[in-house]
Amino acid sequence: MWVWWWPVLRVLVLQAAWALVGGQVRYSVPEEAKAGTVVGRLAQDLGLEAGEAEARRLRLVSQGRRASVEVNGASGALVVSSRLDREELCGKSAPCALRLEVLVERPLRVFHVELEVTDINDNAPLFPAARRNLSIAELTTVSGSRFPLEGASDADVGVNAQLSYTLSPTEHFGLDLQRAEEYRESLFLVLTKALDRESLPVHRLVLTASDGGRPSLTGTMELVISVLDANDNAPQFNQTVYKVQLPENAAEGTLVMRVNATDPDVGINGEITFTASNIFPPKGINLFLLNPKSGEIHLTGALDFEDVRSYEIQIEATDRGTPPLSGHCKVVVEVLDVNDNAPEVWVTSLSVPVPEDASVGTVVALLSVSDRDSGANGHVRCAVWPAAPFGLVSTFAGSYSLVLREALDRERVSEYEVEVRAEDGGSPSLRGRRGVRVPVSDVNDNAPAFAQAVYTVLARENNAAGAELARLWARDPDEADNGRVRYSVWEGVVGGVTSAGGGWRPASSYVSVDAESGRLWALQPLDYEEVQVLQFEVRAVDAGEPPLCGNATVQLFVVDENDNAPALLPAGSGGPGPGVSGEAVSGALWAWAAWGAPAGQVVAKIRALDADSGYNAWLRYELWEPRGKGLFRVGLYSGEVSTARALEEADGPRQRLVIVVRDHGEPARSATATLSVSLVEGSEAVLAAAGSSSSSRAGLRPAEDGAAATGAAATTNVWLVVAICAVSSLFLLAVVLYGASRWAPRAGVLSGPGPATLVCASEVGSWSYSQRQSRSLCVADGAGKSDLMVFSPNFPPPPGPAAKETQPEPPALLDTVSGPPCLASRPFLDSLFPL
Repeated sequence: MWVWWWPVLRVLVLQAAWALVGGQVRYSVPEEAKAGTVVGRLAQDLGLEAGEAEARRLRLVSQGRRASVEVNGASGALVVSSRLDREELCGKSAPCALRLEVLVERPLRVFHVELEVTDINDNAPLFPAARRNLSIAELTTVSGSRFPLEGASDADVGVNAQLSYTLSPTEHFGLDLQRAEEYRESLFLVLTKALDRESLPVHRLVLTASDGGRPSLTGTMELVISVLDANDNAPQFNQTVYKVQLPENAAEGTLVMRVNATDPDVGINGEITFTASNIFPPKGINLFLLNPKSGEIHLTGALDFEDVRSYEIQIEATDRGTPPLSGHCKVVVEVLDVNDNAPEVWVTSLSVPVPEDASVGTVVALLSVSDRDSGANGHVRCAVWPAAPFGLVSTFAGSYSLVLREALDRERVSEYEVEVRAEDGGSPSLRGRRGVRVPVSDVNDNAPAFAQAVYTVLARENNAAGAELARLWARDPDEADNGRVRYSVWEGVVGGVTSAGGGWRPASSYVSVDAESGRLWALQPLDYEEVQVLQFEVRAVDAGEPPLCGNATVQLFVVDENDNAPALLPAGSGGPGPGVSGEAVSGALWAWAAWGAPAGQVVAKIRALDADSGYNAWLRYELWEPRGKGLFRVGLYSGEVSTARALEEADGPRQRLVIVVRDHGEPARSATATLSVSLVEGSEAVLAAAGSSSSSRAGLRPAEDGAAATGAAATTNVWLVVAICAVSSLFLLAVVLYGASRWAPRAGVLSGPGPATLVCASEVGSWSYSQRQSRSLCVADGAGKSDLMVFSPNFPPPPGPAAKETQPEPPALLDTVSGPPCLASRPFLDSLFPL
């Protein structure tokens, strides 16, 4: 019946024991157990599943001395690893309990195991000497006289150290063993029968000491007793046992005590000499000095309560008789503890570095604190400095865990120097400390940040491909890969521009950024006439896991260079033609003037455009040929060709004028126009004017009061009438279309986030514009003549149908007669032309 109840009963007993001791495991193992002996199933007793001991690294934590046991990684059992000697581990202390710390990880926990090493009878009794000589006077020594003997010692404890003594058979001597609960036992050789030196001068006896073990072990000492004559009174002490207490910090030379003995004999038989026959433990031999005459005992060394707590001194008082007689007493010196040992702190386990995102309560280190003093002097309290972000948690008597109390930030503090301070309860108290360095490891918790949210960059057009435009820099306070930043141009909604051909081009086709240095450089030469403003985003991404990023907006403004020469508008075109590059480009134009036309009569107007902007597009007109005072003059900024005086038949049928158009750039660029003016009769000029009215919006305007007719005029009235009707119809149609276009609602002003610039042309000068970025506003005839153009730095719209619908048309250029160049802000424009 007990066969199946025994395992159940064992489990219940273990569970009850675990609950009673508050989670502490206790085992017992006999000393001298063989290596490999299983002490206990530690993993099972700690509640770990099978195989979990090795996975969670179940192990013992060393505390500075050899434990002689270890944890089997596979089975989780506590086994003997080396020789267990209870006497070496604990000496005479009983019971011999070893306190072990056991760690498991994931999560980190500490358990405390108490291992009791039980004693076996492996030490035989041992006498301090193998031979002892005694001198006993014959006759004068009465029966019952007692002679103290130094007993044997046994390193074992308990019953194994309980000694009994036997003496080899003799009729003259016996043994008397006196036991005391408080002190060591006292052994005496008792004279049972008077001695007779003449019959036996020397007695040789064997004293045997046996312990209480099973089997019992023995030790022997030879007693050599010499029988002497004469002196029959031995000195007598006034106390058998003297007790004295000394603090362990007593100075050398301190009087411990004075023993006193008397001898009723007289003469030399009554003169007493004191000697210390034995001191226990033996290390006290050099600590005490006995005056042989006065019996005073002085301290000659330093006491240490933590090493030896009491000393026993056997003192013998011997007279000078023949034979000399002696008396014996015991002096017990008790050492009192003083607070002379500071607490000691050890780091038994350290888990560093600590990640900066570690949760509150994470165990950083395991500490062990001890004080060799006793009582209040050995009571230790601990604290950690600084108080944050770490704290101490007591896990067991003398054991602490250093845990995280607050969240860490490596970018603020990358390493902590923590000091654990221990203070005992003595007076005055003593302190101990231990420094712990706790580095903090980095996690990727900071995104790169640019120094500016928006970078404004100015770049001249026609820059070289690969030219550096700017340097961008983003800071990431993380370290290593978490702080290594790479740059790239991000193709976002605003990361491109509409090209002159109407297509959408991404920003990455114009610029690039070095991934490592953040250097912004041009992929190709920039053309102001193609793009004025390029806005895009640069993204900085770190190499952390997961990667974090930051963005900055770059506004790249292209600064215009005078790289376009003025371009003449060809006759018959409805708008500005393409820009002409070069310094000497000529165009052939025709005009008609009537004989007798007065001075100041406008016969033509030279029209030219410059693809540049600002002063680079401000044009002026000069009459190059003929030089000097001729029949015609040219308006400096209007380009109008007018008569310098009244025309006469003597001036000839045709005049050739060479007109140079220059801009105000540095260096200036120019174009040349050749104007042929035919001088005709007034009626012929009317027909020529009618035939050329369809081209009046081109680069040549006929005179209002008629021009000379061409040589191909009709010779009959019929053809003249037909021509007049046709020309009138065309003129009427042109007037209707012109009026409809003038009064139609215009939506040409481009609104946007950037300020607009209004440019007005006048006699003083005319400004060019960028075809893709400008809008034209035409005013009514009654309001006077002026060219009104709007420059807008608005960013180009994204590609799509909407962008194509809003492509601007060339502005209509009107005659300019008044008004200087002017600049107007967007609020001013909005007040004039509300949308």
